Amino acid sequence: MSRPLVSVYDSSSAASVSQALLPAVMTAPIRPDVVHYVHSLMSKNRRQAYAVAKEAGHQTPAISWGTGRAVARIPRVPGGGTSRSGQGAFGNMCRGGRMFAPTKIWRRWHKKISVNQRRYAVASALAASAIPALVMARGHKIDNTPEFPLVMDNCSVTQTKEAKSILEKLGAYDDVVKCKDSKKLRRGVGKMRNRRYTMRRGPLVVFDKPEGCERAFRNLPGVEVTTVDNLSLLDLAPGGHLGRFCVWSKGAFEKLDTIFGTYETAGVSKKGYHLPHSMMNNADLARIINSDEIQSIVRPAVKATKVLPPHRNPLKRRDVMDGLNPYAATARAAAVKKAAQNKDNHKKVVEAKRAERKVRKAFKGRQKEFFAAASAEGDIKF
Repeated sequence: MSRPLVSVYDSSSAASVSQALLPAVMTAPIRPDVVHYVHSLMSKNRRQAYAVAKEAGHQTPAISWGTGRAVARIPRVPGGGTSRSGQGAFGNMCRGGRMFAPTKIWRRWHKKISVNQRRYAVASALAASAIPALVMARGHKIDNTPEFPLVMDNCSVTQTKEAKSILEKLGAYDDVVKCKDSKKLRRGVGKMRNRRYTMRRGPLVVFDKPEGCERAFRNLPGVEVTTVDNLSLLDLAPGGHLGRFCVWSKGAFEKLDTIFGTYETAGVSKKGYHLPHSMMNNADLARIINSDEIQSIVRPAVKATKVLPPHRNPLKRRDVMDGLNPYAATARAAAVKKAAQNKDNHKKVVEAKRAERKVRKAFKGRQKEFFAAASAEGDIKF
């Protein structure tokens, strides 16, 4: 994995005086999902417990009036001579009553975080701080910065005007001006709770040993100072967003390999820790797919589209049925033959019944003639 050299700038003249090897941790895989998850849990560990008063809503000797008075059985305030007497009490539906399920201070405020996950998140945040695109996407002003990551030879200053001069020469003061202009009154009641103003985050100055610079930089708007041994995800990725603008001292920059280790050696400060490896050494997936090695073994692209024939119902299409069932033609011919035979048989049966009907009609006519003749002769009387 490529580890280029980074220029080290003189804090007084802003001239490149030496070079330093890019720490291996700044080439670690960037995982925004891990950073966001760990940051959300770490931010919960700074919460202060709160709860409603233990006796809130129960500071009255209220008692229910019971049944028979055409009122609800909610406990009511005793006494008389005031509008408070007779009012419902205790219940969460009553004015001045307790809340439903009052909050308790023994809520589970803090969250446990895996050590390896915390280190993975910090490594990802450090790697993102070395990419100018991610730093600019976070909102930092680094247009006049000569190089990224920004490393200075030392930060042994004791006055704020000296710290300001260093940031101006290194082109990092534009971000401080941005923070100063962003200071605004907070919305809501937070103004009355010791957090009256809001302001954007500026550069994070990271040094090796306390040399008095923390007192020099702390008065600049948005500027924060920390040691390389105490790097926190809350400082490297405020709000869970990657790309914090970091200004490194040379000692702190070179100490990162000792703390986090490299891909060949384990960390010293973080005992036995090894940097996470990327799932892919080359993240340019399009280049991999279009390479000669891959294209030589893949199947050629199918350009002709397959047109499916329209569906034809075999119950209505004779040729389709003959293709599906070779016996269909024979069965159809037998059915036609049988239908013709049935028609002939039916015709014969009808003719036989008609002949029989004629015989019965003739016999019936002779019966009527005989009856008329016999009635005339007087043999039959009614």
